[in-house]
Amino acid sequence: MAKSFHRQSERMCGKGRYLARSFKFILPYFPTGTMERIDTEGQVATAKVLAMLLSAIPSTARGPAQIVMFDIHALPERFYFSDQVIPRLESAIPLLVKEIFNMPDDVQANLSVAYPDEGAFKRFNHMFEGFPSILCTKIRDGDQRIVSIKEGETFGRHVIIIDDLIQTGGTLINCAKVLQKHRALSVNAFVTHAVFPEHSWKRFTEGDVKLDTFWITDSIPHAKHIAQHPPFKLLSLGDAISETLLSYDLKE
Repeated sequence: MAKSFHRQSERMCGKGRYLARSFKFILPYFPTGTMERIDTEGQVATAKVLAMLLSAIPSTARGPAQIVMFDIHALPERFYFSDQVIPRLESAIPLLVKEIFNMPDDVQANLSVAYPDEGAFKRFNHMFEGFPSILCTKIRDGDQRIVSIKEGETFGRHVIIIDDLIQTGGTLINCAKVLQKHRALSVNAFVTHAVFPEHSWKRFTEGDVKLDTFWITDSIPHAKHIAQHPPFKLLSLGDAISETLLSYDLKE
């Protein structure tokens, strides 16, 4: 992996010196995004480190290089990059919105969007105007996560839980349990980045919590394999990436 990163770095840093007119680096998943802060002395905020490395990409004939990322974990990470490059923060949420508007009318009429915490609510709620929201809250009690519904109505609703990424899935599973307990008609989920270390996605195929549909994108290579197992469904970032390559070029 280190050798591969070294080769890519060589190519990225050499483009400007060979008079490239512009340069866009597509990084669908910013892998160190969850390490944006530290709790104890001696830890390293690797989100900042990776941003500094990418900031070394030289300018091109038409200006700074652009680094395109989808649903970065924390929006303030934009400011971890230097002024040498332009971070472009895109979202995969429009892919889910298309799925929603292809649903039957009776499902759309009774659809609510749920958020596992206030961070996800503040981040994505404005993208779902017209759909009622459900806000969950979680309290950590040792190794346990106690999830409850802070606001919103679940009874008789089709619900989609929204978040930017998923690791082991514990919070999302507990959120789904609460929604099902409060008699939601169906519970679904969407995350942009299906990280799922150590095959933890199997908790949704073999566990006791059953989702109707779990949308994920192909921002991480193993997502294609995961999507072969219900309830997972893959949404491709291909068209969204193509649009970024054809738009927002800096003017000379």
